[in-house]
Amino acid sequence: QGRLVESGGGSVEAGGYLRLSCATSGFDFNRARVCWFHQAPGKERGAVAVINTISGVRVYGGSVEGRFIISQDKDEATVYLDMSELKPEDTGMYYCAAETKLWGSWWDPPTYDFWGQGTQVTVSG
Repeated sequence: QGRLVESGGGSVEAGGYLRLSCATSGFDFNRARVCWFHQAPGKERGAVAVINTISGVRVYGGSVEGRFIISQDKDEATVYLDMSELKPEDTGMYYCAAETKLWGSWWDPPTYDFWGQGTQVTVSG
């Protein structure tokens, strides 16, 4: 059973930077897609960025492209989300999710089999 543990959330001012980490175990990290989702208060969970751990291909949602970078460390089976130029609308819970079927829409939550518990990001200003 896959297990994902997020960390790195916190409170920052607008324009600031945070690095989120998603430590994974229990599935083949080298053959997976790992995605970060954002859920703002009172809103549905939306996909932020995904990485294919085989090819390294990365895809971003439109609101974060140019500000966020998703990356992987295969030795640590960990996926990172570097978040720059943070805005108040980036506030919310950030979840990482993983799937090993390698099919399905990357932005669609039901595509993913394994989920973390989330980490809170609060951007003020």
